[in-house]
Amino acid sequence: MRCVEEWGHPPESDASCTVALVVGELAANAVRHGRVPGHDFTLSLALNAATDVIRIEVADAASAKRPPATAPSSHPDGESGRGLLLVDVLAASWGWEPRRPVGKTVRAEVPLS
Repeated sequence: MRCVEEWGHPPESDASCTVALVVGELAANAVRHGRVPGHDFTLSLALNAATDVIRIEVADAASAKRPPATAPSSHPDGESGRGLLLVDVLAASWGWEPRRPVGKTVRAEVPLS
């Protein structure tokens, strides 16, 4: 998360913590649901200075396993299923697109202010 600090948001700031949480959730989903043997996932962060928004993208090679169109509800006693709910609450928007030649990219946009 060094780049977020370089963009003016120290590690202990709300913005940096929010970006770290969203990155963690999307990366965990890529590991758990997007894993294809022999392929890793990629992560990218980009700052749109005009809108003060960080775009987070996590790409994996699993084309068949797609995120739901909306954040699913989870059972209160369940051990999983809350990640996209957190992303939905913390990000201004999120979604996914197919990746060519194979896979998908899940993205989220987090406002810094």
